[in-house]
Amino acid sequence: MTHSAHTPASLPATRSKTTLPAADTTGRARRARVEPMAVRPLRDGRYAVETDGDGETYVVDLDATTCTCPDHEIRGRRCKHLRRVALEVTARLVPPPGRRTAVCAVCGGRAFVPTTARGPALCVRHTHRPGRPVVDRETGDRLLVVAATGARADRVETDEGRLVADYPSNAEYGRHEPVFRAVYVDALRRDGPVSVYAFPASRLRPPRIEGDDGGAGADLSATADARLSAA
Repeated sequence: MTHSAHTPASLPATRSKTTLPAADTTGRARRARVEPMAVRPLRDGRYAVETDGDGETYVVDLDATTCTCPDHEIRGRRCKHLRRVALEVTARLVPPPGRRTAVCAVCGGRAFVPTTARGPALCVRHTHRPGRPVVDRETGDRLLVVAATGARADRVETDEGRLVADYPSNAEYGRHEPVFRAVYVDALRRDGPVSVYAFPASRLRPPRIEGDDGGAGADLSATADARLSAA
């Protein structure tokens, strides 16, 4: 049975007008923060900014540093709308250009993925970068991530011909979660072949304390690359 913590939830489709802390700013920088605005990403990578004072909606292009408001188009200034979008992107309140908002397959929180991405998504907290040390929640063993498959655990087969989701040891992890491939650190330190194993995303966790990775890092990552290339 899948643990409730690993069940995705829905995210609101729209946002209400909000404000940000003034942060000891003045002028346009202050107005960008304290005036109520709603920032909505558009499919083409731009942003619609709905304001409160004049009730207008303007379109901001961060890449081109443009806005359709009079302050920018007539005066050529870096307006409050441009500043507000940049602030919300930096604060991870909205996705950066070229990305869209998705639901994390592990916690149901917000994840930003490329607009063309398909399959299950993961937020920053629950993704694993290749070359990073992780720990198996079931056994406590240390591993090194070698690849992200981008495919669900109920669709990825192991070398044994079984779906990752069908292993009893993965029963408490979401069948919808993306699979990562990893090697055991101890195997890298021994002579002989190195096997690559597949795990649902939430079965792997980052090391909790310094030294929990047993020294796995850049050196072991290079060792893994060499050993796997030679296999």
